[in-house]
Amino acid sequence: MHSQSTSIWLRAASALVIGFGVLVVLAAYPATAGLTMFLIDFILWPIDGAQSGVTPELRLIFAISGGIMVGWGVLLWLIATRLYPREPQLARSMILVSVGIWFIVDSTASIVAGAPLNALLNTSFLLMFGLPLWRTPGADTITHQAQ
Repeated sequence: MHSQSTSIWLRAASALVIGFGVLVVLAAYPATAGLTMFLIDFILWPIDGAQSGVTPELRLIFAISGGIMVGWGVLLWLIATRLYPREPQLARSMILVSVGIWFIVDSTASIVAGAPLNALLNTSFLLMFGLPLWRTPGADTITHQAQ
């Protein structure tokens, strides 16, 4: 993938992470939790409305995790826009390690929590970052340097 198109793809993926984080933060407030609660109901199939999300503890987790996701998305955006054009190999490494660790931890915990569909959905985020970076110029150099 050409460097310019990779940068555009990474910015779009970062914007989606930020947007998803905002969606999670909105669930911290009952009046704006509807879409997030529907998504949770979908992930914990079947769609039955059993998830309420009204406990203060769960709303706190939404606030914290959504805030972390927004911050991570902004960091990914900054790497894609400021570092990637100058040092694509370093940016590639930072993004792939970060997204890879997130994918492993989030997907494993989702499966343990009884939400394997979330692990499957996580694959879309993994691919949004992994595909454009798969063959970044100099990628072979990174692989050999790491060994």
